[in-house]
Amino acid sequence: MTMPTPESPVSLREDEYQLRLLSIFYFILAGLTALIGCFPLIHVAFGFVMIIAGAAANAHPAGPAPLLGGMLFMLIGGAIFIICQAIAFCTFLAGRFLRSHQQHTYCLVIAVIICFSFPVGTVLGVFTILVLVRPEVRRLFGAD
Repeated sequence: MTMPTPESPVSLREDEYQLRLLSIFYFILAGLTALIGCFPLIHVAFGFVMIIAGAAANAHPAGPAPLLGGMLFMLIGGAIFIICQAIAFCTFLAGRFLRSHQQHTYCLVIAVIICFSFPVGTVLGVFTILVLVRPEVRRLFGAD
């Protein structure tokens, strides 16, 4: 039995299959990140209710605590929501680039970034890095 050489069609098909599979997992991770990133909207809504309740109880000298607390809830919740959606979008783009064999460096950077998303992102990021650093895959991307 002969082993396939790095340039053989079997090796090329295997690399393309692995990249396609990785791209599917990137799409799934992007969807999960976008979904989980919507949970901070609860804080935004709660902060909005605090501001409205504080404005309605303005006749009582309760001080600026409800207004300040509500603004803080809204700002932090909104910032976390925007950051999560941006990460989801970047992950989705990496999945598209993996599928179309474009932007090798971008895919490598996103793979390193999602390694911080334990445990699913870590596994996916490590496998992506292992696939992207192979010379055959670099050639497939045109990143020589």
